[in-house]
Amino acid sequence: MTETARFTAMMNKSADLKRRIATELAASVVDVVGACETSLRGGGKLLFCGNGGSAADSQHLATEMLIRLRGSVERPSIAALALTLDASALTACGNDYGYERVFERPLRGIGRRGDVLFGITTSGRSPSVVRALEAAREMGIVTVGLLGGAGEPARSLCDHVLLVPDPETARIQECHIALGHAVLELLEDRLVARPL
Repeated sequence: MTETARFTAMMNKSADLKRRIATELAASVVDVVGACETSLRGGGKLLFCGNGGSAADSQHLATEMLIRLRGSVERPSIAALALTLDASALTACGNDYGYERVFERPLRGIGRRGDVLFGITTSGRSPSVVRALEAAREMGIVTVGLLGGAGEPARSLCDHVLLVPDPETARIQECHIALGHAVLELLEDRLVARPL
């Protein structure tokens, strides 16, 4: 297969996956938007965690709420935080408690009942994300999984599941950021229409 043909196949697969989740996950996305709105109106916050590319997505999505999502929309800052931001906390936790607890440990300190935690893992198996989802469940924090593949064991720990049904990491990540943007744009529309 030529590189041109390969590129076309990649783009087509990404587009096909997005068309599929546009149909299959529409109701779930609206449910996640509702959970986020309920949390924020109750004084809660949105929290995000993930590793590698999913860590970058966590930071990206939290920033969209904390700072700005769309340049055309002026609104107050919205309480959102990526648990991936503090290198000192991450390395201290990894050193003192083990890497699998790098999100759980700070979540237990800053998370509160009624918050929403987005656990992002393309495999559904990331131990650090799974531990954070388990802790969130214990704490009364609503859990949302941005997942891929079969999604387990993370899937079983999520109140809301946005699963990209594909095993390829790059295509899953492309869909994850599209899903995240969709959730946050719909949420922003609600919060602009009826401010906090």
